[in-house]
Amino acid sequence: MRLRKSRQCFPSCSSRHKVDEDEVYWKRKKSSEELEWSHNSSHVILQLTQCFANAMVGPRSWIAGLFTRSPYKRHDKVLDFCLTPHLRLQKLQERMRTPFDETRPDHQEALRSLWIAAFPDVPLKGLISEQWKDMGWQGANPSTDFRGCGFISLENLLFFSRTYPASFRRLLFKQGGQRATWEYPFAVAGINVSFMLIQMLDLQSEKPRRLPGVTFVKLLGEDESAFDVLFCIAFEMMDAQWLAMRASYMEFNEVLQVTRTQLERELSLEDVHRIKDLPAYNLLYQ
Repeated sequence: MRLRKSRQCFPSCSSRHKVDEDEVYWKRKKSSEELEWSHNSSHVILQLTQCFANAMVGPRSWIAGLFTRSPYKRHDKVLDFCLTPHLRLQKLQERMRTPFDETRPDHQEALRSLWIAAFPDVPLKGLISEQWKDMGWQGANPSTDFRGCGFISLENLLFFSRTYPASFRRLLFKQGGQRATWEYPFAVAGINVSFMLIQMLDLQSEKPRRLPGVTFVKLLGEDESAFDVLFCIAFEMMDAQWLAMRASYMEFNEVLQVTRTQLERELSLEDVHRIKDLPAYNLLYQ
């Protein structure tokens, strides 16, 4: 009896070669992906390390390079989150370094805009006029009062007038509480508030080290206008202290110091994560 040979299926030479090619392909693909992942991860880790090493502020060329040389947009979002407060701090410090220049058309226009915000129905006779004293400037030429703080103090006042107009006009015209016979001059007081904030937050240093300044940088990361809003809050706080102390003109510096102490205390609170978390923020909506 003849036994039937069982048929066994063996791969042909061509099919076996195809399997080998597939295996080589997938091994190469996997190796390539692992290499790319390793490279990308190293790239992100390196830049994050540089980010934290240059905490608060770093060389401008390095920061610019992050956004011009990096091809990894997904990873740059992480870097954006890390660097945003520090980039905004640099921008704020550049604003602080800009002096008021009475010959610049944009600075002249900003001054005119402030007048219109304060006295919309009163035509301004000129950039040098006795009218400016009605807003609380020391003389007929407001530009002389900016020497102590620069253009940013005018920007602060303009922001106040446009963002919180009711609060701005209430303080300008001393409409709340029992006022003193000799009141503080509104515009000059605003310049002093700007200067006080710059000093308190240690913004002239490369990296704020005291808690109020460190907290402020975090708030700046949440809101680019944090300094301008803080100016409005501080102005309101100063006016509230003025009334509480029943102060007069000669006591202005004392009132400003008490305001600074109170603001430092609020910036040291653990639950302050946004500018609106400050307890005194509600003063803007009285």
